[in-house]
Amino acid sequence: MPYSNEPPRYATLNQALQNSTADWLKRIAAPLSDEKPPTRKADVIAFIERQLAGDKLRAIWQRLDKTQQAAVAEAVHGSEPIYRADQFAAKYGELPDWGIREKYWSGIKKPSLLGVFFFDNIMPQDIRDRLAVFVPKPPKTELRTVDEPPETVAQSFHVWTAGSNHASIITEDIPLTRFDTEHAAMQDLQAVLQLIDTGKLAVSDKTRLPGKAAIKTISALLFNGDFYDNSPPPSQHLPCKDEIGPIRAFAWPLLVQAGGLAALNGKTLALTNAGRKALGEPPEKVLCALWNKWQKTTLLDELSRIDCIKGQGGKGKRGLTAVKGRRQAIQTALKSCEPERWIAVNDFFRYMIASGIEFEITRNLWTLYIADPNYGNLGDAGVNNWIILQARYVLCLLFEYAATLGLIDVAFIRPHSARNDYVDLWGADNLDFFSRYDGLLYFRLTPLGAYCLGLRDSYQPSMPVTRARLRVLPNLDVVVAGRALSPADELLLNSFMRRKSDAVWHLDRDSLLAAVENGRDLTILRDFLAASSDDLLPGNVEQFLDDIAQRTRQLQDKGMARLIECADPALAALLANDSRTKRYCLLAGERHLAVFADDETRFRSALRKLGYSLPK
Repeated sequence: MPYSNEPPRYATLNQALQNSTADWLKRIAAPLSDEKPPTRKADVIAFIERQLAGDKLRAIWQRLDKTQQAAVAEAVHGSEPIYRADQFAAKYGELPDWGIREKYWSGIKKPSLLGVFFFDNIMPQDIRDRLAVFVPKPPKTELRTVDEPPETVAQSFHVWTAGSNHASIITEDIPLTRFDTEHAAMQDLQAVLQLIDTGKLAVSDKTRLPGKAAIKTISALLFNGDFYDNSPPPSQHLPCKDEIGPIRAFAWPLLVQAGGLAALNGKTLALTNAGRKALGEPPEKVLCALWNKWQKTTLLDELSRIDCIKGQGGKGKRGLTAVKGRRQAIQTALKSCEPERWIAVNDFFRYMIASGIEFEITRNLWTLYIADPNYGNLGDAGVNNWIILQARYVLCLLFEYAATLGLIDVAFIRPHSARNDYVDLWGADNLDFFSRYDGLLYFRLTPLGAYCLGLRDSYQPSMPVTRARLRVLPNLDVVVAGRALSPADELLLNSFMRRKSDAVWHLDRDSLLAAVENGRDLTILRDFLAASSDDLLPGNVEQFLDDIAQRTRQLQDKGMARLIECADPALAALLANDSRTKRYCLLAGERHLAVFADDETRFRSALRKLGYSLPK
């Protein structure tokens, strides 16, 4: 994506030289030859053109060192004839030598040979075309991977001694927590959908975000809990005054709403038709659909989850870029990941920058700030804003949404002091961490992630889905045998059956009829019992379920209707049989008519044609 403020392109070397000052031309001409350059601008231009004419251009290029030649190669064979320092440093780990500066903040006093190849970081097109003949193509940008993440990472802490003004630095090995998400996501999906179907998941009717009570309820259902629990930090030196907060428990209500599986009904979420259908669909299909829907939703801007960045409302909100473009850029980078190989997040950041996978957070950095809108303004921060804004956005999308949906496995530590790239920001010195996602250090694309991103045509789970075994008895009892039920399975049984004890449920007609009345699909229960039982369902149980299913199909709700009382049976019969009114009413007893709400207007119009009126 071209920079909006980049300098003009140059079609020819002469055009670039003419656009430069005489002083600069004399500086870049000096290293070309032992011959002293002339002083007049026109003469210096002619001198430089002679030094780069014909085979002399190759000779000048050969005098460049390896890093300088790499800078030339990137501009010659890249998509644009531009030198970008950030991309080059991310790819090669160093910057080319541009010459000698008088002071580190001043301009170049004595340029290197690289100065005749670029003008305002732009290579003239005619020079680029000539170089393309003999300059080798640069190596492809590689994304480094490892077989396994390390078991521990070294973390340094400042420890203050009582009565002293100095702090000592202590380094400890902090263990990484590894979380394989694929199986967890499938169980969590079912648990959240079952919870919503009970009508007990409340969200804000304005923001549609879950509150503390909802998050607590969801956290209790998640497979192995949320990423961070209330356990003490692994080091006595680790600051912990700032609460980390929920990640997966926060994400799930938003994901199912964005995916169209749940919608606000009063103050709680209710399953949509698509949500009920999802209960019986392959979980990998539903999870992939949720990821794809999340790419387009405007329900939440992940930047809002970086709590310490203020100014995101009002004028600041108007300057923020569209979330769709940001997510698409990150998804493009994810598609470059080798499935089932671990990647350090810092290497992922470097790959995005080096590959030119760009996205902006805001069009006006001056509206965002830390702690104070003046002193803490990010537009005047003097730091690498990519690592502050874009990197944190990437961490949030990966940790809170991709991992929650099972697309990536994660390895992490607590976020407290996990990254020190923000400590020079004004107002950030009191923060234990910049974002709750700072502890994410490694991730790997799961088989599910590779399938959802289109890297694989089919899905093969990394581990088989296991569930508790059930015994369905002829007396209509359902007994859990062996391992305990998952939260999702427990919610499913509770919604259809009467619970008799911790491990026993009973197939009760009233409970089943009530469940179907509330919109639940009896087929889901039947399929679950059959899949979880080692034996075939007893014949009387099959017959019992068939009878319930038949009873639920014999009545249909046709909607709301208005009951109208007539003065006598003759009038009721007239209206029920007249060609103008009979299409809109039904005879209900001798003196009453039922009119559906959708037909009321047409019924009243037909009444008037017959010479009657129905007062409102």
